[in-house]
Amino acid sequence: MRTKTILAAILAVAALGMAQPKVKSKKESEALIAIQGEKDPAAKIAKVDAFVKQFADTDFKTWAYSQAIHAAEQLNDGPKVIIYCDLTLESDPKSYDAMLSEAGELARSTRENDLDKDQKLGQADKLAHQAMEIIPTAPKPNPNIPDAQWEEIKKELLADAHRNLGMTATVRKKYDVAIAELKESLTIPSQPDPTNYIRLATAYDDNKQPDEALAALAKVPTDPRLTPFVDREKKRAEAIKAAKK
Repeated sequence: MRTKTILAAILAVAALGMAQPKVKSKKESEALIAIQGEKDPAAKIAKVDAFVKQFADTDFKTWAYSQAIHAAEQLNDGPKVIIYCDLTLESDPKSYDAMLSEAGELARSTRENDLDKDQKLGQADKLAHQAMEIIPTAPKPNPNIPDAQWEEIKKELLADAHRNLGMTATVRKKYDVAIAELKESLTIPSQPDPTNYIRLATAYDDNKQPDEALAALAKVPTDPRLTPFVDREKKRAEAIKAAKK
């Protein structure tokens, strides 16, 4: 069981472009197992911090920081997401996973009146484009993944990059650009993220195209978690239509 757990960690690190890492001691192995097995995101982050402090020369630093990124995302802690993305990229400058996570967080959290808006949106765009350059030729995280499945995963990652670019364009009020990027995010994967239809509808409404917004919302599958957002944007589209009349 432990061998399989550590192997999974090794493969996860390999997916981020690193050379095959090695566990250097029994204590390091136990610490890796503890991080991977931790279900509570705050506790996982604490374990990651303790791990990189105790094992400064570990080959698993990138993997550990990537675990902290996703734990911070679970906590909706944007500042920590960015901190651990930056630490991951310091460890592995080609970590497309960290690039996409940081770009997404910057796009979501930046507001129109932020004094550093241009800086944050520029960084988000830069990271999204860097990820788009790396992903097409990225190696499989596990050699047993079928080629077709890996190609689909890469399409989903590229869709995330286009989503991030669409979100930054929305903040800039470049709605034509946002619409184009969000349409790409829905076209590339065979199973697009339904929340991107809502984002697309929002961009259409922002661009005073309510009919197109309603058409996008019609493609959102029934999901109680999404219904409030769909209903809100539908009301907005209908109001824009009414105002035009």
